[in-house]
Amino acid sequence: MTLKIGTWNVNGIRAREAQVAEWIAREHPDVVCLQEIKAPPARVPPSLCELEGYWCLWHGATAYSGVGLHVRRELAAERPAFTHPDFDLETRIAVAEVAGVTVASVYVPNGGKDYPAKLRFLEALDRWVEAACAAGRPLVVAGDLNVARTDQDVHPKERKAGAIGQRPDERAVFERILSHGLVDLGRAMDPTNEGLFTYWAPWRNLRQRNIGWRIDYVLVSAALARRATRCAVLADFGTSDHAPLVAELP
Repeated sequence: MTLKIGTWNVNGIRAREAQVAEWIAREHPDVVCLQEIKAPPARVPPSLCELEGYWCLWHGATAYSGVGLHVRRELAAERPAFTHPDFDLETRIAVAEVAGVTVASVYVPNGGKDYPAKLRFLEALDRWVEAACAAGRPLVVAGDLNVARTDQDVHPKERKAGAIGQRPDERAVFERILSHGLVDLGRAMDPTNEGLFTYWAPWRNLRQRNIGWRIDYVLVSAALARRATRCAVLADFGTSDHAPLVAELP
């Protein structure tokens, strides 16, 4: 079974309507994970609300947070049972079973307004991943995790001791999440790239200068990672402050 995963923090689905459609038409992902859609289902643009060829879930609220999770109908004869773990308090995670694989679209709080809430979410995600992996289910966690895993994942000009997104305690929880048997596919496939970033603050031409952070990920079970042929950051695509990622697991 081939599985192609696309994930993107769109920073507003209405602002990125045409770009999301273009990206999906170009890449044809089997599973589409979107974050920060900033809209309830009723406010998703009609052209995207029921994507042709996909079972669609829009899980969001007005002007804040929100995720999308869309599954190609060729992989599921009937609409998947989309679920939300009990720690999903702000429309931040959606889960579905796709061809025997558990896929989660995740948007971790950035922590700027409530850092303890961010840690609680990460710790709950850790427990959820541990349980899923212990059950032996192949797992994909895709999305904006809002943690730069190591200093390598932050441009030197953006590194700052104690900055949220770079703190030792949140990085420690990230490593615990991986310790249950997940692989950070982007870094596994490009281990020495010092310029591998997915987010750039929207000022001072930071994106054009590639002064960014890597905070968007595709984490996959080790057995899936061994099949991977691609995990690409589409750094030149779109006007969100994040770039899309596309992973291929043939």
